Amino acid sequence: MVDIAARVHNHKWKIDPIVRSLIDTDFYKLLMCQSVFRYRPDTQVRFSLINRSKHIPLADLIDEGELREQLDHIRSLNLTRGESTWMRGNMFYGKRAMFTPEFMDWFENLRLPPYHLERVGDQYELSFEGSWPEVMLWEIPALAVLMELRSRTVLHDMRKFELQVLYARAMTKLWEKVERLRDVEDLRLADFGTRRRHSFLWQDWCVQAMTEGLGEKFVGTSNCLIAKNRDLEAIGTNAHELPMVYAALAETDEALARAPYDVLSDWHEEHDGNLRIILPDTYGTPGFLERAPDWLAGWTGIRIDSGDPATGAERAIAWWKARGEDPTQKLVIFSDGLDVDKIAELSAQFAGRVRVSFGWGTLLTNDFRGLTPDDRLAPFSMVCKAVSADGRATVKLSDNPRKAMGPKDQIERYKRVFGVGEQAEQEVLV
Repeated sequence: MVDIAARVHNHKWKIDPIVRSLIDTDFYKLLMCQSVFRYRPDTQVRFSLINRSKHIPLADLIDEGELREQLDHIRSLNLTRGESTWMRGNMFYGKRAMFTPEFMDWFENLRLPPYHLERVGDQYELSFEGSWPEVMLWEIPALAVLMELRSRTVLHDMRKFELQVLYARAMTKLWEKVERLRDVEDLRLADFGTRRRHSFLWQDWCVQAMTEGLGEKFVGTSNCLIAKNRDLEAIGTNAHELPMVYAALAETDEALARAPYDVLSDWHEEHDGNLRIILPDTYGTPGFLERAPDWLAGWTGIRIDSGDPATGAERAIAWWKARGEDPTQKLVIFSDGLDVDKIAELSAQFAGRVRVSFGWGTLLTNDFRGLTPDDRLAPFSMVCKAVSADGRATVKLSDNPRKAMGPKDQIERYKRVFGVGEQAEQEVLV
């Protein structure tokens, strides 16, 4: 097992680059990339960094030269033979050859496109432009780089024994969570923590701890490189990016209203009816479910990623019942701001009513709260989103208005088209 404290104390970034592979990313990114490669390869998009936690002055904490070195290193990466073999030959969700030969031929020759980086006040403006299949693959590594560089800044002046004690405390904190989760009946839990992790080495340690501590209750990781290296299931389906871009490309209000369902129709075609998980909250869950075509009710489950999670699950159960489906045969995946108490609470609340699974993110792979003076390693909320498609602004409404994004006039238009009324605000922790 890696001595993380010693590695942090002695590391040079060329030995320990933050992102060490093009598959050091979330599985849903690769699945979505293949779908985009097939259906919308010529769409031009722009992705931008959005630091929701403005009190974290990234440009004061992170050296611009170091940031550029890490981003340039990512641009030098291409798929290795072993990684290609894993993607071409491994079985994912019971299906071999999930990735087509055409997509793999393209991916094996890919180098990520250029980036634009500029300091604006105490923040960085970081953006990526180009064809959608290429640019979308910047999102996860860009976030991972910024999060880890911030961690390295805090750790830089710590001495050897300080680091040993810090990581011992962090390991103890995580193991206490594992021990608590052992008592949760019928638990299904996956690591979703790549994008806002403390570091790659720490995420890898967390996954090993979950594997040993939870056994079959730990079902896999969203991180493809760790899944490959640790012989675990790669977990993931799709994300808000797809409906955001499809909606931005819509020419009329009618086409806009259809866009979220067009996404899922293409997804169904792409995966031959596999990976049938609905993410309904991009433009408000109630309206999405109310207008959803009947064929969607037959899908496997729903992922809840914003708003009150219990309310979201109750909506899903009521919707399935109204469409003649048996909720006890359906799956609800919770994936927003989870920690142990909430996981245990939701498991107990919905036991026997619906199948439940959890995608545990930042508070699995980056919970150093209370472990440093002034809490300088506490996680914060940062995203990298598609902000335009073919020159048109994208919009996200969410079930939590604090997560909404886009130009104000377009937000109002989308609310009108999708029938979004009053929404309850919730704190965005991570």
